[in-house]
Amino acid sequence: MTDVPRVVATEAARALLARLRAKHGEILIYQSHGCCDGSTPMAFKPTELNLGKDDLRYGEIDGTPLWMGRTQVDYTIGTQLILDVGQGSLGTFSLEDGEGQHFKTTSRAWTDQEFAWLRANPLE
Repeated sequence: MTDVPRVVATEAARALLARLRAKHGEILIYQSHGCCDGSTPMAFKPTELNLGKDDLRYGEIDGTPLWMGRTQVDYTIGTQLILDVGQGSLGTFSLEDGEGQHFKTTSRAWTDQEFAWLRANPLE
């Protein structure tokens, strides 16, 4: 089996990422693990977010890395993340907030074959 992407994106998310990269240059996505509004993927310039030793690069979409904390990775281990776009601002510090849109994630469960590959190829 070939590599199994831990994160994929809808065409709407890929288009929004492309607009943000054209406007801001290099960006990254951080899958937050907040308490009140849940987990929200947010876009930042690399200089706007200090990644720590417990943050893992979970995957990438068209060259844009998606990071999340180790505890969030442990929580989502059984599913593939699907980056998508919702309409309206969430009032966050994310770069797309000014676009009148926001990133959101949904997920799907791994097949047995995919999960076996992922267990044999853990994130570092």
